[in-house]
Amino acid sequence: MDTHATAWIPRPFLQMPDPRHHNFQHRLVDIITIALLAVICGADSWVEVAAYGKAKRKWLESFLDLPFGIPSHDTFGDVFSRLDPDAFEACFRAWMSTLVELSGGQLVAMDGKSIRRSFEHGWDKSGMAHIVSAFAQGNRMVFAQEKTDGKGKELEAMEKLLSVLDLQGSLITIDAIACNRNIAEKIIAAKADYILQVKGNQPKLHDAIERVMNEGQLEGFKGMRIDSDEQTDGDHGRIETRKLIVTWDVKLLGEIADDFPGLSSIVMIQRTREINGTPSREISYYISSLNAKRSARQFADYIRGHWSIENNLHWQLDVSFNEDQRRIRKGHGAENFSRLCRLALNLLKRETTQKVGIAIKRHLCGWDNDYLLKVMLA
Repeated sequence: MDTHATAWIPRPFLQMPDPRHHNFQHRLVDIITIALLAVICGADSWVEVAAYGKAKRKWLESFLDLPFGIPSHDTFGDVFSRLDPDAFEACFRAWMSTLVELSGGQLVAMDGKSIRRSFEHGWDKSGMAHIVSAFAQGNRMVFAQEKTDGKGKELEAMEKLLSVLDLQGSLITIDAIACNRNIAEKIIAAKADYILQVKGNQPKLHDAIERVMNEGQLEGFKGMRIDSDEQTDGDHGRIETRKLIVTWDVKLLGEIADDFPGLSSIVMIQRTREINGTPSREISYYISSLNAKRSARQFADYIRGHWSIENNLHWQLDVSFNEDQRRIRKGHGAENFSRLCRLALNLLKRETTQKVGIAIKRHLCGWDNDYLLKVMLA
């Protein structure tokens, strides 16, 4: 292949094993390159990927050898349905390891998302693809993902990610589904820290934290090591006040504190919302391995930062990449197309000269080959 073409895709992807062993015309690197370029430029299906290739054939031939022309949409669909998702993910992680710095307290949010139309038959949605992502909040990039066999199997994917990723020095935030001894143990073993939300799936721990915090409030937290922070914001008729209290006296929880390796602090957040004059109140609890070197304000920033995975990944995949409406259902196709979208999203975020949203950037890439090149090489 022309050496110029290798600049178009991250180098680890050039080593992708080909799932085809004979009787094929199109090279795997060409198929991956065209698919990635098409997705960046707005393609949301294999039909659209092939249509992009045909529309841009003359330009693509300036840096790709395409003796048999542009692959059909069936070829794209077949190759990506058979492409080993683990090998694809390994290439993805190798590339992201050069871009994302996780040390120094970098916040890593983990959460799952279903691809809602990825089930094969309308009467059986058990095959719906469900992807757990690891998202670096500081870079606003997803750097790893793992497919599960369903929404109820998220923990298995999280445990696998925690076991294989280099997370040393980072801070892991996960919602209440992952609040258990095994997850805490794996995070500490990875030489990272954690903040885990506590809900009804851990009733004893939840009740113990509620007791400690309620008794502390009644006594003005006398004799307890605490720090607190309060913030208020709002717009469009909505006002929210968040008061966070953190204590490092975890021994007050009793024996249950020993069930969570590395447990060093417990957190309560009281949220008071007023929407168009109607008030509401909510209390949330968290456990953490962070010690007293972190302030209550830092805890508040970390907990709010966890939801960046919703705003800067899941929301963008739905709105800018139309993920929930995508009807790719064959083999590994849904998972691998999802990985193409995450790769495209990361590339689009890295290019910062255009101060517009992701959806508009995709249009610009489709309209302007020079801007597409800038995105690919940012």
